[in-house]
Amino acid sequence: MLIAPIAYSEALFTDQAEASGIDFVHFNGMSGEFYFVENVGSGVALFDYDNDGDLDVYLSQGHMLGEGKTLDDALFPPVAGERFVDRLYRNDLVVHKDGRRSLRFTDVTEASGLQASGYGMGAAVGDYDNDGWKDLYLTNFGHDQLWHNMGDGTFSNVTDKAGLGDPGWAVSAAFLDFDHDGLLDLYVGRYLQYSLDQNKACFAPTSARDYCAPQTYDALPDRLYRNKGDGSFEDVSKKAGITREFGPALGVIAADFNGDGRVDVYVANDTLANQLWINRNDGTFSNEALLAGVAVNMEGAAEASMGVDAADFDGDGDEDLFMTHLHGETNTIYVNNGEGWFEDRSLATGLAAPSKAYTSFGTAWFDYDNDGWLDLFVANGEVRVISALAKAGDTYPLHQTNQLFANLGNGRFKEITSRAGKVFEHSGVSRGAAFGDLDNDGDTDILVTNNNGPARLLINNVGNSNHWLGLRLVNDLDQDVMGARVAIHRPKLKSLWRRVRADGSYASANDPRVLVGLGSAKTLEAVRVYWPDGLVEQWSDVAIDHYLTLQNGKGKALKP
Repeated sequence: MLIAPIAYSEALFTDQAEASGIDFVHFNGMSGEFYFVENVGSGVALFDYDNDGDLDVYLSQGHMLGEGKTLDDALFPPVAGERFVDRLYRNDLVVHKDGRRSLRFTDVTEASGLQASGYGMGAAVGDYDNDGWKDLYLTNFGHDQLWHNMGDGTFSNVTDKAGLGDPGWAVSAAFLDFDHDGLLDLYVGRYLQYSLDQNKACFAPTSARDYCAPQTYDALPDRLYRNKGDGSFEDVSKKAGITREFGPALGVIAADFNGDGRVDVYVANDTLANQLWINRNDGTFSNEALLAGVAVNMEGAAEASMGVDAADFDGDGDEDLFMTHLHGETNTIYVNNGEGWFEDRSLATGLAAPSKAYTSFGTAWFDYDNDGWLDLFVANGEVRVISALAKAGDTYPLHQTNQLFANLGNGRFKEITSRAGKVFEHSGVSRGAAFGDLDNDGDTDILVTNNNGPARLLINNVGNSNHWLGLRLVNDLDQDVMGARVAIHRPKLKSLWRRVRADGSYASANDPRVLVGLGSAKTLEAVRVYWPDGLVEQWSDVAIDHYLTLQNGKGKALKP
């Protein structure tokens, strides 16, 4: 049955970054040298670093590029007083007596000790040492970093102790427990063998200087680190088999794609075939992307894959894939048959044509209106000069508008960008996008980063007009159980499937809570959780329209 998007009288989203205290402006350090790296960042993380129940914000920052270059050489001088470190904003959410919510963010970067001054790309979030506090892994152009959350509002740089200071250029990463030992391991997608002193001169068809294509440089193999449980990690990349095949990785996501109960890894590579690393449950992985139908598109062509997400958009209980691509290509949707075999349905879903004029990065399936069907947001921004903008004298001719697509419930999507709100009229060079309920009102908000521009906080105005249920799925240490799957059983309606995750999108980390739109359903039959350890539990008589924590071992056990 086709579900027509509701015509809301107010804007679906409004930008509240400035009003709420997020004054971050990204600086990429460009000086006219067309350094490849200045075009790639940056990402954002949404995570509750202080365990107060709301999402805080971490944003990756750049700095001036080029030996001997100063801020006087910058084509776009930074904001006066800008500190070239990543920024952490604490969420001081105010809930008024009448139920209204006021977002207030405080910059606590200095107080937190997070002096991350590398050329930032993105972030991954996970409690690697099982102490109940979420830690932060930062990807950089240069040495990556692991910051341990001390539980008192501060972080400590434990990169050397952890053995995670790889100097290769990494963009996206994901925490996952690939060996089911209760400890979070780490997959790091690495990009290109590139240095500023080896920057090559490339040109547009007009003969004007332009950014190079990624094929100009060699790719770096990815890294898989096994958590040893003593605060350190072991590089098992070669042992696990993931160095046998690799490309310039930009997007990474972990999920059980073939339904065997083990977490797999999908890697989106820029201009080369993508990988689907199937977990063989013996410490090794096998790349089955080609056989599974997700290495290349329906025409057999590798694409410039950037952002990626996995979710059950069609309500059949398995993980489908969506990824974003370059201008002239189309964004791609791969539909899972339930056994890890996929079909490219980009044309059939209506998502191909609207994406062809854009270069896209951050993305996610999320239910913007809580009708039970997962919609799509896509962050856009070019990587090669847009000739029409350059001819018009535009000083930064890479900007584009972002897009919103509504899931019609019949396997098709409809673009609704034109009525999503004025924030969607903003043209920027968007990169990272993180998704979560920042004001805890029951709908999903979006924080978007813009290369060489301000962050945008898209607050959802309409989602909680429908019924919803928010879930934290935790273990006995009160940790979010990554990879846990939940089935929401509604009276006389199809069940809804969701997964606990923080990874995906592009260089970003998302709210690990599961937020399920229920549409007009006023009651639930049951909530069933499929834990990664094989336990299946059910909760009945679950009240809706609020957040609830479900702990492993506290529900009614069922047969798997």
